[in-house]
Amino acid sequence: MIPPPAGLPGCYESPMDPMERLLAERACERLILDFVHRLDLGEPSSVAELFTEDGVWQWPEGDRLIKGRDALRTYFGSRPAGRLSRRLMSNVLVTVVSSGAAQAISYFTTYRVDGYEGGVIPAGPPVQVGHYEDTFRRAGGAWLLASRTLHLPFGGATPRANSPLA
Repeated sequence: MIPPPAGLPGCYESPMDPMERLLAERACERLILDFVHRLDLGEPSSVAELFTEDGVWQWPEGDRLIKGRDALRTYFGSRPAGRLSRRLMSNVLVTVVSSGAAQAISYFTTYRVDGYEGGVIPAGPPVQVGHYEDTFRRAGGAWLLASRTLHLPFGGATPRANSPLA
């Protein structure tokens, strides 16, 4: 991520209209939230549509680097059957660099179990806590993710679901 210029905490000087900047920030925030909703509640492979054609998802500590929309669709579509997850996003900070580029940092907490067969299960601790570093590009009038890098300082194995509560 590019640090803000001296004297301008968290923002950049640019000739952008304030409303244009606000709309760009909101569009990028929406992508961040849409990403986790699609993983948790929708069709996971559809997160590929939120990326540019040459978009990149990476997890440096996990040696994962996925490039291109087709590869992203395959990667996220390989989510195990019976996986239940909920991701909480917070501390979303979008910085608009220009009328066609932005970046963001956001925190996430992931609750997840495998082997879910329905019903309510006992809540456990989160399996991941970390942050994303994103870059965005405006393409064809829409904001899209150009890259997403996962940083995971807290992580563990995904547990198996316990029996549903009666």
